[in-house]
Amino acid sequence: MVADITLPEQRGAAYGLRQSLDSVGAFAGPLLAIGLMILTGNQFRLVFWIALIPGLLAVAVLFFKVKEPVTMAGKNFRSPLSRQSLALLGRRYWLVVLIGAIFTLARFSEAFLLLRAESVGLNISLIPLALVTMNVAYSLTAYPVGRLSDRIGRQGLLAMGLIVLIGADVLLALARGLWLFFAGAGLWGLHLGLTQGLISALVADAVSPEVRGTAFGVFGLISGMALLSASLLAGWLWQNFGAPATFTGGALIAVFALFGFLYLHQGSKGQTVNSLN
Repeated sequence: MVADITLPEQRGAAYGLRQSLDSVGAFAGPLLAIGLMILTGNQFRLVFWIALIPGLLAVAVLFFKVKEPVTMAGKNFRSPLSRQSLALLGRRYWLVVLIGAIFTLARFSEAFLLLRAESVGLNISLIPLALVTMNVAYSLTAYPVGRLSDRIGRQGLLAMGLIVLIGADVLLALARGLWLFFAGAGLWGLHLGLTQGLISALVADAVSPEVRGTAFGVFGLISGMALLSASLLAGWLWQNFGAPATFTGGALIAVFALFGFLYLHQGSKGQTVNSLN
């Protein structure tokens, strides 16, 4: 829907704004959770019941206020889950999917940030501060990075995002106290701000409106599988070699992902190169 109501030359900014606003909720929620945990004496069940309220409000806004774009309303499309419809996605789209999978393989679940926060000594009631730090950095950078990508292209910013992820992993691997941990969590959020909105914009740019929902669905499926694979590897490293090994392994995978991304970029010619700008 974001792609349907924005001009192509504004998509980086549009998806960046979407990611920024999403991240505002993502750090406001943990802050509220910390306050509620302190006020209720760590009553997890009550805190989750309170968390139901914004969820219900979101559904109400979606039901009463969000309308289908004019270009899509009233159209009856057939089920897109067919070999023919997938073929319509095209080579340009599948290259974006490959790039997205590479980026996701380099980043395992943020749940490991919470585990790392506990391992460096953060009190259990304050562990959500890890997500707050990450999402503050994410929300402050996603929109300006998206706007910048509309002017200068996306490849350089995406490559910078992987470099930042390498730095985050290194700091989290070395962390023995809270300062390095929070620096690493902040860089992790900066990495998300440099990449997630841009990759969404690339997906939207790569396909026609008729198959855009299918394109995002397939992209989400493959990215989810990549994230699961990365998280399983991270968990295995943590279980067998400890927390530093998990983030050291993440840094090494991110290095390989960076070289893989640069190789794809350098090897792309003609329309494929133009599609990423």
